[in-house]
Amino acid sequence: MNETVSPQMRAWAEVDLGSVSRNAKRIQDLNPGMALIGVIKADAYGHGAVPIARTLERAGAIMVGVGDSREAIELIHAGINLPILVLGAIVDGEMDTVIANDIRSTVHSRDRMLLLAAEANRQGRVHRVHLKVDSGMARLGMLPDRAVEVAQLIHRNPNLELEGLCTHFANPHLDHVGMTNDQLVIFRKVHQEIVNLCGPIPIVHSKNTAASWNPDVDNDTGTAIRPGAALYGIPGPTRKPYPFEHAMTLKTQVIFLKDVPVGTAVGYRGEFVTKRPSRLATIPLGYNDGLPLGAHRGGYTIIAEKQAPICGEVSMDYTTLDVTDVPGCRVGSEVVVFGRGDQGELTLVELAKLSGTSNYAVTCGIGKRVHRVYVTRCHASNNDLSPQRLATET
Repeated sequence: MNETVSPQMRAWAEVDLGSVSRNAKRIQDLNPGMALIGVIKADAYGHGAVPIARTLERAGAIMVGVGDSREAIELIHAGINLPILVLGAIVDGEMDTVIANDIRSTVHSRDRMLLLAAEANRQGRVHRVHLKVDSGMARLGMLPDRAVEVAQLIHRNPNLELEGLCTHFANPHLDHVGMTNDQLVIFRKVHQEIVNLCGPIPIVHSKNTAASWNPDVDNDTGTAIRPGAALYGIPGPTRKPYPFEHAMTLKTQVIFLKDVPVGTAVGYRGEFVTKRPSRLATIPLGYNDGLPLGAHRGGYTIIAEKQAPICGEVSMDYTTLDVTDVPGCRVGSEVVVFGRGDQGELTLVELAKLSGTSNYAVTCGIGKRVHRVYVTRCHASNNDLSPQRLATET
């Protein structure tokens, strides 16, 4: 393990763009003939939207999906050339920006569609939209009969183009497909009705990571898949071997060491008490930086290939470790918080389980002050890695 760290970085998330690229290829190989729409909302699940978008562009994606117009504008300002689709709802204040910058909108209601059409008419533009069908999620989207009606209105409107049709699956479990297949039956029927009335729709997408990966999910009439978690190797609930590489390793460094006697209370509320004379290390990483509050319940880090347990509650900016059994630990030593697991560190799944949260919540919760450091590796195995440092962003 590298013991030399940058003095400018208190904490950093190392993102392997090689893993992202290979994950994109794997999920494309599992869905031959289907185009790739890469979901990079929430700053690419905490991995950094701009570098991930560039990686997906090289991997052959036809489009990226974001959560709102602000995320889309960030990509445009960074020079991303891929078409951008706002997967979430468009609010009134976003409409002029979305239409002026040729950002695709997902349409969830008739009223919102009419407002988009009016703004597109005001700007003298044709706005491309993706109509969302509520096939069983009951969150955003139109019920089937309503969706067919609105599709016809879009088709007739000179300022709108029905570029896409989509739905969202409610079941996140990769091993259970009954609910997903039921939703696919509904979606296929709506798709066919709209095609009969309006003609072919260029981009039809419903399959998320779980549906794109699981061979037990029925075939659909889609032209594209829409994975998010698979691109970053973040597994959903499953007992099956997960074929995607975890792309992120969260690291920090020791900034303070202290020797304390037996019976020393550590952290807020003093619930952790040392049972022996101990050496404690403080790291500048807390729950604002992505380490969940509950990580002290059995959580540990890796320093110099040794386990350093978390002791005391995780606070906003700092966490305390027991390094009594880590010989040679010093101020400046590199600390691995979570990673692939092949060097003994906690995996993302293990950390999330210990903390009582989801895998996605951990990576999405990594704050802005954690640097993102991008590397590309040739292989998934740490036995043969060739890292090349590409960039560092704050």
